[in-house]
Amino acid sequence: MERPAWAPPGIDISVPSVSRIYDYYLGGSHNFEVDRQAARRAMEFLPGLPKIMQANRAFMRRAVHHAVAEGVTQFLDIGSGIPTFGNVHEVARQASPEARVVYVDHDPVAVAHSQAVLAGDDRTGVVSADLRKPQDVLGSPEVTRLLDPSRPVALLLVAVLHFLEDSDDPYAAVAELRDALAPGSMLILTHASYEGIPLSEDVAVGAVGVYRDIRNPLVMRTREEITRFFDGFELLEPGLVSMPDWRPDRTESPADGDTPEDPYAFSGFAGVGRKA
Repeated sequence: MERPAWAPPGIDISVPSVSRIYDYYLGGSHNFEVDRQAARRAMEFLPGLPKIMQANRAFMRRAVHHAVAEGVTQFLDIGSGIPTFGNVHEVARQASPEARVVYVDHDPVAVAHSQAVLAGDDRTGVVSADLRKPQDVLGSPEVTRLLDPSRPVALLLVAVLHFLEDSDDPYAAVAELRDALAPGSMLILTHASYEGIPLSEDVAVGAVGVYRDIRNPLVMRTREEITRFFDGFELLEPGLVSMPDWRPDRTESPADGDTPEDPYAFSGFAGVGRKA
């Protein structure tokens, strides 16, 4: 396999990466044939996966705009993936030029690409750390340098918690992060679920199997289980809903993933909470 010039040194490009698969679903160029093959296998069971990812990104953009409108200009994006067009710092800066963003991922591919894209930007940082170890995130030099713990922070856990199994105790990790945030901070979250998918669970489970095969188990949780992540936060209106139903902006183009006609966009859940 020929190694592209942009591939970070030391990365095994023969193994699929969740970050690069996500990049492929979004129409990005930072993915290899091994990632595209895994993505296409998952799409044999769930052909609407790219639409789900587009709806995910569209929700993230609306939620970031809402956070800035509420006066929150610090962002901690954990499980950030590869920074594709319209990422958090770009969206936040449109609304507030002074916005500060720290991206966190444990995938070395995502970290290396993020560092390359953000080189020279002194109001963004990139951290190589795992959501399962919140202190590694909170104690990192980038978080210490860029985020003022006495002021509200928007914590983004977008399409990441479903890669943590129950044995990883994701609720404890989120609670530890919550407890480190100042009052007025926000939790911006999306999570995969069998609820809302326009297919039977018997069919959709095939896509889950593809992720298990690449050693990244995808954990589908119920609405009730996902709501538990907001313990200690006040869920903002309209609550925990499908992604296009969270404060829809009908000025977005169909390419932004907010086309209500596409039933796949309504798979899974999204919500925003505020810490009292």
